[in-house]
Amino acid sequence: MTTINEIINFFETFAPQESAMDFDNVGLLVGDKNTAVTKVLVSLDITKDVVLEAEKMGCELIISHHPVIFNPIKRLDSNSVSYMLISRKISALCMHTNLDLSEIFGVNTCLAKAIGVKNAVRADSGECLFIGSLETETDISAFAESVKKALNCSGLRYTDIKKTVKTIAVSSGAGGSDIFDAAKIGADVLVTGEIKHHEINAANELGIDIVDAGHFKSEDIVILPLINKLSESFKDINFTKSESYSDNIKFI
Repeated sequence: MTTINEIINFFETFAPQESAMDFDNVGLLVGDKNTAVTKVLVSLDITKDVVLEAEKMGCELIISHHPVIFNPIKRLDSNSVSYMLISRKISALCMHTNLDLSEIFGVNTCLAKAIGVKNAVRADSGECLFIGSLETETDISAFAESVKKALNCSGLRYTDIKKTVKTIAVSSGAGGSDIFDAAKIGADVLVTGEIKHHEINAANELGIDIVDAGHFKSEDIVILPLINKLSESFKDINFTKSESYSDNIKFI
């Protein structure tokens, strides 16, 4: 029977924990690596609802992108997610910036593929910045619409400084700070999940467009491909995407 440690070793082949950024907290954050698993729930985040969903399904493990424990814990309240995991004997394996940075398979490679960006590689500058290109130059409004469709967004924000785009930079999640490096390496547009007001102003001055698809939508795109990848390697385990987790953002 497959153990959590075997799944950890599998992740090491394409998103090694040592490649995570210094501030991060990745790996097995709750549980015992020698635990045998038959059912795994995969989610972008681990919330109370996700823990209850995993318990109902009989999962021994939850794999998430965002760490369930990030800052030091000073008190373990019975209503906290970490306590819920421990009390229900559900382990938590969290792969964050190591999965963002992976060129073999990761959040940004999945994001790039989903929106039609070819030959995406990690840029020399920028923390999680990847760059590639579309097959043909495209009107920015049409490109933004295609991103909205590909990521199943209810809405998104974009600018139309350049009008047409071909060289595409992607930096999933809170990647707005990569706008400066994206401009330096000649990107026509940066696709990200969060960008601040002053960074939008800078993008306008630098002559680079932005597409802000939302943090959740820009990263959740990795979950189903990750499930497929895990399922191919561990045929004795049932991997399932969480149905309970969403950022609950609505557009009017």
